[in-house]
Amino acid sequence: MQKDHNQPHAEESLPDVLMRVVTELHDVAYLIERIEPQLMSDDGAGADRIMVLQGIDLAVQKARGLAEFIDTITASIPDTCLVDVTTAVSLVKLADMKKALGSGILRHGHSQPLTKAAGDFEAF
Repeated sequence: MQKDHNQPHAEESLPDVLMRVVTELHDVAYLIERIEPQLMSDDGAGADRIMVLQGIDLAVQKARGLAEFIDTITASIPDTCLVDVTTAVSLVKLADMKKALGSGILRHGHSQPLTKAAGDFEAF
């Protein structure tokens, strides 16, 4: 019987699930980081703009910090520790994230690679 990679498995190794969360957190940090250059402009650096940029930088640092924290504690969890992610995955709204978290497959790369043509977007 083939695995359906679009549906979460009944029980899976907690470290495997957590590593998929780590990957998604790194992806969030990457996506936020890509916003920063778009907000830079030649028309000065007003206090509001600086606060927004500091907020973006903090969001990136927090996402990466959470990813590293989960990555580190995951190393000490035995593979025999199993969890059912079905309900948790069903609550995720973004289809790509739902697939990445529930598929049992660790995704490599980013959800929005730089190779996409300018102007390409996914309507939501």
